[in-house]
Amino acid sequence: MFMTAISSPSSPRCQSQFLNDDFQQRLARWNRDRLAPSLPPDDWREIERRDIQKARLEIGFVEYLRREVRQRAMSVPTDPDGFVTWFEDLKSSGPGQGDPLFPWLAEEASRDELRWFFGQEAAGEAGFDDLVAYTQVKLPSPAKLELARNYWDEMGRGNANGMHGPMLARLVDVLGVDPSIEATVWESLALANAMTAMATNRHYAWHSVGALGVIELTAPGRSAMVAKGLRRIGLSESQRRYFELHAVLDVKHSADWNREALRPIVAADPTLAVAIAEGALIRLTCGARCFERYRQYLWR
Repeated sequence: MFMTAISSPSSPRCQSQFLNDDFQQRLARWNRDRLAPSLPPDDWREIERRDIQKARLEIGFVEYLRREVRQRAMSVPTDPDGFVTWFEDLKSSGPGQGDPLFPWLAEEASRDELRWFFGQEAAGEAGFDDLVAYTQVKLPSPAKLELARNYWDEMGRGNANGMHGPMLARLVDVLGVDPSIEATVWESLALANAMTAMATNRHYAWHSVGALGVIELTAPGRSAMVAKGLRRIGLSESQRRYFELHAVLDVKHSADWNREALRPIVAADPTLAVAIAEGALIRLTCGARCFERYRQYLWR
């Protein structure tokens, strides 16, 4: 059972409470169940008890992650130009950037090693389209419009064959990967759980804007290297299309996101810069943990 008491975010006990297989697997199952379309349950009271307990623990987890990045986020510029410059610099200075895992995936990883990598990534995939959809609720119009344009691209601009989520799922099928929560390292689950928490909880909506924006900023280089690895092991252009597409499209997405979402938000309310920065740093810190764990497994 989950512990119902939440330790201070700065305590060693707090770290051990959140950063482990059991906690992240349970949170991942809750997210899978609560976000899936369903019919009304027979026992609302039981569902309510479950959701209250899990939501309290989810908030404890996010507050722990905020505590990790708070000092760096507090120094962020709060003028629009300075903030966007700081944000764009995360592409080189952010946690996990330039990790040696990705050149290795491009140049050396075997098919089985790439399969394991995709198994981890697929099971921990929170669904960028759904995260954008949750995040945009009640945002100011300029940011809302940018997230809408981004979502439309994720949806293949109305063409089922161009939808990004199913495109990734087809790649998983091609590689013969059978992702599961139980077989996924906690670091990958923690990344997805953190992204889901920020997108679905309105108290962290601005954090989610930063977290999603930094994905667009940092993903193209990694996507290009993964695509290179897939090409090296013999996958066709259509089979590796998801990563080939994101290596190019996310460059434009990032520029648009920074100009049309981040800049207007900070211009309207400079106090939101810290929350956006925290979200971006949480996303990058969780990603860096994944890369390190993947290397430990793949290079053992």
